[in-house]
Amino acid sequence: MRDANGAILVSGDTVVLVKDLKVKGSSTTLKVGTKLKGIRISGSGDHAVEHGGYMLKQEFLRKA
Repeated sequence: MRDANGAILVSGDTVVLVKDLKVKGSSTTLKVGTKLKGIRISGSGDHAVEHGGYMLKQEFLRKA
């Protein structure tokens, strides 16, 4: 699995958001530049990266 810049992502990596993301079902927005530590790669469908209850697409992440 690769991030927005083409770097390979593995479970346990620290990543940074490259775009503001609205959270479905909530008024919360994850801001660009937010650092997410200890991601988990689930490999299920489109949203293959998990962190703290959020399912994210790898195209909105870059390796820190």
